[in-house]
Amino acid sequence: MKIRRWSAALAAGAAGALLFSACSSPLGGEKPAEADSVPVAQAEGPCKADLDLGDVTTAEGDIKVANESEIFGYNSLVYTKYSAYNNAVTERMIGSFLDWGTDGTICHDEEFGHFEATTDTQVVYTLSDAATWSDGTPVTYADYLLDWATQAITEDGTVTEDGSEVPLFDHIGGLYLGDFAPEPPEADAADAKEFTYNYERTNADWEILVTRAYPAHVVADQIGVTTDELVDAILELDKDVLRDAATFWNTGWDFDKPGELLDPALTPSSGPYMFAEDGWSAGQSVTLTANPGWWGTPPATRTITFRQIGADAQVQALANGDLDVIQPNGPTVDMVEQLEELGEAVHVETGQTMSWEHLDLNFAQGPFSQDEGGPAAREAFALCVPRQKIVDDLVKPVDESAVVLNARERLPYQDTYQEVVEASYDGRYDDVDLDAAREKFAEAGLHEGTKVEIAYLNDPPNPRRTDTVELIKASCDQVGFDVVDAGTGTFFEEEQPNGDFDAALFAWGVSGQVTAGEGFYATTGFQNYGGYSNETVDKAWKTVSASLDPAVHLEQTKIVEKQLWEDLFSLPLYSHPGLWASSSSVRNVRPMAAQSGIAWNADQWQRAG
Repeated sequence: MKIRRWSAALAAGAAGALLFSACSSPLGGEKPAEADSVPVAQAEGPCKADLDLGDVTTAEGDIKVANESEIFGYNSLVYTKYSAYNNAVTERMIGSFLDWGTDGTICHDEEFGHFEATTDTQVVYTLSDAATWSDGTPVTYADYLLDWATQAITEDGTVTEDGSEVPLFDHIGGLYLGDFAPEPPEADAADAKEFTYNYERTNADWEILVTRAYPAHVVADQIGVTTDELVDAILELDKDVLRDAATFWNTGWDFDKPGELLDPALTPSSGPYMFAEDGWSAGQSVTLTANPGWWGTPPATRTITFRQIGADAQVQALANGDLDVIQPNGPTVDMVEQLEELGEAVHVETGQTMSWEHLDLNFAQGPFSQDEGGPAAREAFALCVPRQKIVDDLVKPVDESAVVLNARERLPYQDTYQEVVEASYDGRYDDVDLDAAREKFAEAGLHEGTKVEIAYLNDPPNPRRTDTVELIKASCDQVGFDVVDAGTGTFFEEEQPNGDFDAALFAWGVSGQVTAGEGFYATTGFQNYGGYSNETVDKAWKTVSASLDPAVHLEQTKIVEKQLWEDLFSLPLYSHPGLWASSSSVRNVRPMAAQSGIAWNADQWQRAG
């Protein structure tokens, strides 16, 4: 067996910045599989549609893929339910106008529908006439009007004015969509297949503003109105109905009892798969089965089972046949060596991904906040965090090309990375300087033994993050800090969204989206969990969002990065190494560098015949 090196280099400014971009890869397509690897149909580009399987008939059988965490609910757009692990399951069930390609390219799903920009601010969306939920209800304008409401209506029952108000719905995107579209999309009727957005101003990420929508008819039924009445209530801003709708949308799809799926009537599918009956075994697995109402290309295999197995146990599970496909979070050199020993029984690929590890510092409370240690405390910590050692010890053994990451909006293999770094960062935190760190510690007025709780997801175990915390503790405790490993199994549900951390250790996945960082760093950013605020950064993001010019995006990115380094919003660490492996009995498993994960094309997986 050869471990194939896979490249996912992405040109800066990718497809998200182009007004009329097509489903094409900046790579010009992927290489065909090597002769000694599992047969994989050659893809002409990074999108799912670029892999031509010919006429597909759903084959009986089950393919098992690793998914390291428990699922939380059907509605993955609620911010407390939004995670790669939950999305891996629900994105197989909820159709969309688009998806990400292997390298972050924006790919249009013509089977679901299509959309066209008729001007710089008007976009017409057309759903497939055949698009239906698995219960037989058509996918219509009503679903997408509700989607607009979830990102536009404030706690007061009014439409957002600037995106800074408290939202009524707990959408991961906050009020971002409503900020650009204060007027709801227009259509001829609630059951229309075509609707039009008239955006208030140009948006660099216009292509990805409208993607997945959840079933309006289920929400309507659960609050005791008809779908037409729900549509009218949204258009008329009926506060009573909207509050009832928000209550259900926010919590009614939660999985409160592990192992117990909701009534199937509450969780219909508009994608190729749906929940299998009794398909959830708490702490063990979730099984999806082919959706008989799916109108597009049939899924190649009847069932896909997501098995909850931690990264450190996945290789052995693959060897035992308990798993068919893995993408361990935080791959280690031991994993690579174990896979090599399996020889021709597995197909393995490695390479860089579009996820990047970082330490976010809390500005609202704790030792790094403005009211306690402030800037000097953040500098002391930055000077003692051994970023180079973390990369050398924990990442390079898996990906020899790994380097310390010195930017947040560009990755090392992107063509403008060095230009952004040179304009924004002077290298002062490249090397550990304990003497300088002690001086800053004293300047901050901190006392010996000041605790720094580093929170991260550690259930199932994440050995690389645990080792990262140990390396930080070994260095920073010499300065006067007392670094505490605060890894939990509830990080994404509790500690992170509640801002309950001194430093948060996790990864963000990037893609062709131009303005993703606004949600992280802007004062009103919906994922700005540490309470950071800077007028320069806010102004730069407004400029980026309103422009379709990649040159403008690049210059404003330099401004943002420079300010983030000056304030020490976070410490970027490294771009994640990727490790993808599958049984040689499974065809068409394609590496995914973007945030969608290895299951992104699970409906194309087949048992080798």
